[in-house]
Formats: sequence, structure tokens, C-alpha cells
Amino acid sequence: MNLFSLMQKRTAEAGPIRVGVIGAGKFSSMFLTQAVGSDNIHVVGVADIDPTKAKAALARTGWPQERYAAASIDEALRTGGTAVIDNSDALLKSDAIEVILEITGNPLVGTYHAVTAIDHGKHVIMVNVEADCMVGPILQRRAQAAGVIYAMAYGDQPALICELVDWCRTVGFDVVAAGKGTKYLPEYNYSTPDTVWDYYGFSAEQLESGDYNPKMFNSFLDGTKSAIEMAAVANGTGLIPQDEGLLFPAASKDDLPTVFRENTHQGGSLTRRGTVEIASSMYRDGTEVPDNLRWGVYVTFEATTDYAVQCFQEYGVHTDETGRYGSLYRPYHMIGLELNVSIAAAVLRGEATGAPTGFRGDVVTTAKRALKAGETLDGEGGYTVFGKLAPAHISLGRNALPLGLAHGAKLIRDVPKDQTVSWDDVQLDESQFAVQIRRQLENEFRAEHTAALV
Repeated sequence: MNLFSLMQKRTAEAGPIRVGVIGAGKFSSMFLTQAVGSDNIHVVGVADIDPTKAKAALARTGWPQERYAAASIDEALRTGGTAVIDNSDALLKSDAIEVILEITGNPLVGTYHAVTAIDHGKHVIMVNVEADCMVGPILQRRAQAAGVIYAMAYGDQPALICELVDWCRTVGFDVVAAGKGTKYLPEYNYSTPDTVWDYYGFSAEQLESGDYNPKMFNSFLDGTKSAIEMAAVANGTGLIPQDEGLLFPAASKDDLPTVFRENTHQGGSLTRRGTVEIASSMYRDGTEVPDNLRWGVYVTFEATTDYAVQCFQEYGVHTDETGRYGSLYRPYHMIGLELNVSIAAAVLRGEATGAPTGFRGDVVTTAKRALKAGETLDGEGGYTVFGKLAPAHISLGRNALPLGLAHGAKLIRDVPKDQTVSWDDVQLDESQFAVQIRRQLENEFRAEHTAALV
């Protein structure tokens, strides 16, 4: 409740918090438009493989050109300006930078950036959920050992869901389910970059006027992004994914307490209590759910005493028909516009706005169509595979290939449609840094799971 005053105090005593940004896409732009007017945040540098793109993002978000004219990180520190560079190592290894924002969306380079930042004593705000759901538990352990913070990005849905779950447990309710809303129909799982715009209904004029990446949009549509975000939530909260993965039941805001409870109750959809699930904004017949939660997040909980049930009734809490199940939701999230909360919490409180506490959920690579040996997978949002949520023990049991490593993997065996792609089905470069970190995660948690069973 006092982050802003802590930021003011810090600025007065030691200057603004010094931040390095890696990646200059939409999320970065939303952060930058907030940072340009902040006296408490100094964006020392923005690194992108395309510096022209980064400069365009700064100009578009309200930055005067002279603010990002520094030729180097050292000059930016001397002048209070911002350097635009193409070498992320200059940010990762600078002694002066306190916080790295990893916003590339690439799980391979994101893993390297996070490890390098941690090893150089920097806090990491991992906007890159693709990397987090693939290797986040290892990164968090590494950060803890180094005495720095590794955190989810506040403003993105996983961190906001973790906040709702934490509230629920702190006040003493029993968490039944937590998740978010999205637009979903089963046929979307097989969407490709060629079909995505028809499903969204964008016109040719809209597509010509904006920066629309078909693979990125398709990842949201085909269920992959939902699986990625719910794996991160599971790993950060201890909630366990259902064995079936995500079921995407349709639900309005008023439906939440009824739909997101066990299927042993009339109208309930969950096959497991204490899990993660998505509220579809579409009924299965393709019509839109009125008053849906497409942009929001929720937690469903149960009162643990009859007196609490009585209080629900007295204070107008919307519940299911039993009066015991309630839900709290936030109708929308503001992405990078809210990211300063993570930065301030890490530096000034030593707290993460959500972080993995174990390996409980995974995103397994799943064939969109019958795949043949010799084909090369194109990863998230593409033509060949989509990501499906699975409990970690099922993923490990299937030797499943994590979706984050699917881009560029060459098949050495046929894989039928809807089947999980395993490590044994592909040829991968085992010397890749991200592959090594993922192997470490699987080995450590497989050993822990085995020890727990003995």
C-alpha cells in the first residue's frame, strides 16, 4: 500500500531505480509510456536486435528524441538519458543497472538473459512467460541463491492471478480455482497463421493499419498462450493443473462461483479442486457469453465456516446456490502500463510479484495435424503444433517436449494429430543453453518427485 512513497524516498536518497529493458515490442511500449513521466524510474538502456524499432517505440510512446540520444550505457548514466543498443550484454553486465526487464517473448534468448542477469546480481522481471513456464523454477532457485528477485510481471495476467490467490489464502478462504478469461472454441486449437484473422474478424483495413503479428495472435487463439500462462500460475501458487489440461468452460462473471467448482456439483466444471482453468467468452455454438471475463482474471473460493457463509449473505457476496462458493475477479488488466509495481516491489521490498515455487504445470508440444518424420516444427502460434497444459508429473511421464523448445526442432518420427510430441520424436541441439537449463529442471524435479514417493 506504500510503494509510491517508498519510491519517492528512494529517489530522494539514492536517485531513481535504474532499469534495463530487453525487447521493444508492445509490452515494452506500454511500460515505456509510463516510465517517460516517472521521476522514480531511470530507463538506462533499451536493447533490441533492431535499434530502429526500439527508437520508434520510444518516439511513439512520448519520449523526446533527446531523451534517448545517449551513445552508450555509461553516457546514459552520466546524463540521466537512455541508450538504445543492439547488445543486451551491455545491460546485463553493467554494474549500475539494478533491474532487467526481459520482454523478448523468445524462450531461448530469454533463458540466457535471465541467467546472465541473475549471475551479475540483478533483479529480473520476467515478462517472457514463454521462458518462465519452461525453466522458471530453476531460474527462481538460481535467483534465490544469488540474493536477487526473480518475478512475474505485474499487469500481465499470471501475476495478477497469483495476487488474487495470495489474497484468498491470506484472509482464510479455501482456493478452489483460479485463472483468466479468453476467447476460445475447440476448433481454435488447429488455427494457423493463415486462418487466424478470419477467427478474429479483423478487416483488411485494420491489418494494414497496425502491427499485427499472425503467429503471436494465433498463439492467443489456439490455446497455447492460455496454457503458458496457467502453467506459470500453477508453478507460482501450488495449484495443480487438471490431468485433462484446460477445459475452457464458458462462463460469465456471474457464473464464476458455479462453473469454477468441482463437477460433482450441478453446473461445476472442474475435475480437480485447487486448480487453474480458463473462462471462455464463447459458448460452444459460437455465440458470445454476455458480461464475459475475456480480458480479466478471477479466483473462486469456498468459505470454511458456516459463519463465513452467513457473512457472505449479509454483505451481498455473489455466490453459487449453496452460498458457500464465491469468486473475486478483476475485469481487465493493463499489461505493461502496470509494470512499475514489479520493479518497485523487487528493489524496495525485496518481494516478487509472483514467482515459481515448484514445478507443477508444464506446456507440452501437441501436434495440430498428422506430422511426418523430416518436418521441422515452427513452435508457438504456427502451423504444426500448439501448447497444451499438463501437470508436471504427466509431462515428465510422457517425456514431453516443452513447447518453448519446439521452434526449429526436426522430427525423426511421425506424430499423429493431437498427440504429445516427446523428446524422443525430435532432433535437438543438446548444446543449446536453454536445452541444458530445461534438462536441469527435469532432472532435479524428477529426482525430487521420486524421493517423495519413497
